[in-house]
Amino acid sequence: MNLLVSILEPSANLHFEPIYKSLKNCKIFGIFDERFGKPILPSSAFSIMGFVDAISKIWLAKKTIKQMVEISSKVDKVLLIDSPAFNLPLAKAIKEANPKVTIVYYILPQVWAWRANRVKKVESYCDVLASILPFESKFYNRSLYVGNPLLDEISDFKNGYTRSGVVSFLPGSRKSEIKRLFPIYKEVAKRVDKKKILVIPKHFSQDDIDKIYGDVSGFEVSRDARESFLRSEFAFVCSGTATLEGSLIGTPLVLAYKAKRVDTFIAKRFVKIKYVGLANIILDFAKMEPLHVELLQEKVTVENLLKEYEQMDCERFYKRSKELHRILKHGSSKDMIRILNE
Repeated sequence: MNLLVSILEPSANLHFEPIYKSLKNCKIFGIFDERFGKPILPSSAFSIMGFVDAISKIWLAKKTIKQMVEISSKVDKVLLIDSPAFNLPLAKAIKEANPKVTIVYYILPQVWAWRANRVKKVESYCDVLASILPFESKFYNRSLYVGNPLLDEISDFKNGYTRSGVVSFLPGSRKSEIKRLFPIYKEVAKRVDKKKILVIPKHFSQDDIDKIYGDVSGFEVSRDARESFLRSEFAFVCSGTATLEGSLIGTPLVLAYKAKRVDTFIAKRFVKIKYVGLANIILDFAKMEPLHVELLQEKVTVENLLKEYEQMDCERFYKRSKELHRILKHGSSKDMIRILNE
């Protein structure tokens, strides 16, 4: 099978990996991490953070979409993962040029958060709508819940809460968010009398680490977030997939997020959900209380982070994390492999 893929985010590449490994005689083309082969462009070429950063990528996106459309006439299927700002225009261009090619959209645009008008676009341009959140059927007319990829990818979950003497810090996967959050985490770490782990994304080189993080001598550096969650009795985590990973593993955490002021202004006007963390969003749609505290913007202070660390009911957090497993049910790889092989 020849498969055209569009994978722009590090987390999307992680979700694609178990699917790709299980596909027989599959040759992929398009945008993806270089560990899978030789892409038109690596995913890292589209690494952006926020509305302002996206402007600089417009010319590159238009050029790449044109290349992808040309390739789409020579493949069996198209797989788009997340990243709607790029993947929806790509889906439209491919469907107009090659209407017979099957387009599978995996990890759907978060229309429940903002831009509900994307529902019509996704359903117009895409043949299969593979959802990883069970409540999305309330928003999409023909979405198919395939399970959540994290339940495939996480190999170990905690059996109970224990004091391990280890605390993890995860300041994000993008350079801009790390630069805003890590200096605060460093101050928090100085006041936490535990072994401290700093989780750094696998795609960062040593040169990246030196430029972005600076002095990390007070931390044990890890490239494996899930292993670090398992070892830790608590975690300070930037908003993103990692908050759901930690929640599913059963590690008590507090979410922190600082964005550019203009991005925050736009988000406040258009985003229509109460929570930022995926675990809290999932529970909210299930009409349940949030799992963890969310500290945003000016509330991200050393004192506030330490307060949540010291006051968290960790036993309760662990017990409530099991509610997420019951809601999400199972992993997504099996259904996605079936869909791509059909």
